[in-house]
Amino acid sequence: MSDEHGHDNALVLDHFFNPRNVGDVPDADGVGEVGAVSCGDVMRISIKVKDGRISEARFRTFGCGTSIAASSVTTELIRGRTVEEALKFSNTEVAAALGGIPPAKSHCPVLAEEAVKAAVADYLLKPRKPAGT
Repeated sequence: MSDEHGHDNALVLDHFFNPRNVGDVPDADGVGEVGAVSCGDVMRISIKVKDGRISEARFRTFGCGTSIAASSVTTELIRGRTVEEALKFSNTEVAAALGGIPPAKSHCPVLAEEAVKAAVADYLLKPRKPAGT
């Protein structure tokens, strides 16, 4: 692992070797999938929303170690946020939570931001039962 790819960063390594929240949320309220296999990274984030807050978030990622680490830390960062707060989620939060990302891997936090926003958009587009039914 070389400095060029950011794999010497202890936080990136921790989230890569010990990823948190891997898998799919059963009966997810929203799912966002971004990226393309042809480009090398695909990130899928699924969320459960309870009382307007993200109560659970999980991921499945096909990609490099930094992409997996970005997915892992993202699920931790968005848990507990309101839907409105999640719509403002930023790739800079991901990079900061991982202790910085080298320019060659700057697309990884961007994918994480896009996956969160896609999952929230999916949630917002789904019809929901009125309260009390």
